[in-house]
Amino acid sequence: MNPKHISITVREAQVQDVEAIAPLFDAYRQFYKQAADAALAAEFIRARLVSKESTIFLASTADGQAVGFCQLYPSFCSVIARPIGVLYDLFVSPAVREGGVGRALMQAAERYAQTAGWARLDLTTAKTNTQAQALYESQGWVRDEVFYAYNKVTGP
Repeated sequence: MNPKHISITVREAQVQDVEAIAPLFDAYRQFYKQAADAALAAEFIRARLVSKESTIFLASTADGQAVGFCQLYPSFCSVIARPIGVLYDLFVSPAVREGGVGRALMQAAERYAQTAGWARLDLTTAKTNTQAQALYESQGWVRDEVFYAYNKVTGP
């Protein structure tokens, strides 16, 4: 067992969890070079939960401290003509990294995808995020070596 392993609970988040998730989401955005904005983080998470546009899993310690989250969006794959999920956000507080939190969140996401009938989960990460890549690969995720990802800004 990893000496850093901590005891956590992972559960599907509800609207009342916004204040616990928002600081983690804000830190996640900052990791990807976005300006800190606690209000924006809370507003975005609240809107996703209220509208049921995403599913968020929240990891907490035994004393109730939120230490990580992942956010899934439903999507579709036209090639296989099936629903899929996108694991868009995964963040673990730096103080508890390598303690099994990320792994537990990914396992919860996988169970949810299976229950939802999704054919697969997709994710992207920064090429420099090697710590996360190691976690993904340890969980059986396979790096796409065939396709390139593109994006184009279409609004403000």
